[in-house]
Amino acid sequence: MAVVVRRFDVVAVQEVRGSLRALRHVLKVLGEDWEFILTDVTEGKAGNDERLAFLFDTRRIKPSGLACESGVPIGQEAGVGAAALERQFARTPYAVSFLAAGQTFTLFTLHVDDGKKAAERVPELKAIAQWLARRAEQEFGWDHNLIALGDFNIDRVGDPLFEAFTSTGLTPAPHLPGPARTIFDTPGAEPFYDQIAWLTKGQKRRPVLNLEAVAGGQVDVVDSLQGDRTLTDLSWHISDHFPMWAEFVVPKE
Repeated sequence: MAVVVRRFDVVAVQEVRGSLRALRHVLKVLGEDWEFILTDVTEGKAGNDERLAFLFDTRRIKPSGLACESGVPIGQEAGVGAAALERQFARTPYAVSFLAAGQTFTLFTLHVDDGKKAAERVPELKAIAQWLARRAEQEFGWDHNLIALGDFNIDRVGDPLFEAFTSTGLTPAPHLPGPARTIFDTPGAEPFYDQIAWLTKGQKRRPVLNLEAVAGGQVDVVDSLQGDRTLTDLSWHISDHFPMWAEFVVPKE
């Protein structure tokens, strides 16, 4: 895992367990130039004893001040009524701002509740899209970049889940439509679970990304990590999801 992580400047890690023993071991392997910021464990059955974390290379990037967990007010201001969203997010989304090469950007990572049925994810995805849009409008005067990334549990392009996620102008990274998301994906029928997305042009008072996205993809870790394990064993020891990535160019002053 450390070999994969050190190829990037900042990495969002999902499903970090309550015990930090494994995470601290990864940081030890990465070395003293790497640091992390993470949430507390989300309590309750839906939280599944999980945290959200960011690992980052301090030689390339540093926090710029903001670190917050995001809640949703119930009522008209949130754009959803009590009947549509009767609770807070199952796993509280996490936003942290970073500074690289003089450019500030905020990464917003989350793991959408899978639910018993796909339709149960729609209210949460809508609330997330609306929260991101409002946050972007607050940052309008500063031209800060806002990038969402994580496991959105979206089944496919064009379905109600995708429409909810993109309802306020979020656009998935153009380099990530095809790669498999999980080690169990069926070729030709890959789901759209994991995404990296940002707001594009045409949105009112919402800063669009001024970083140039130049590449993206996934890292297939099965061959190097599976060994004599079954895929199920690998999913429990490491992950059932492939790491997804995107590369950006910081504009010159």
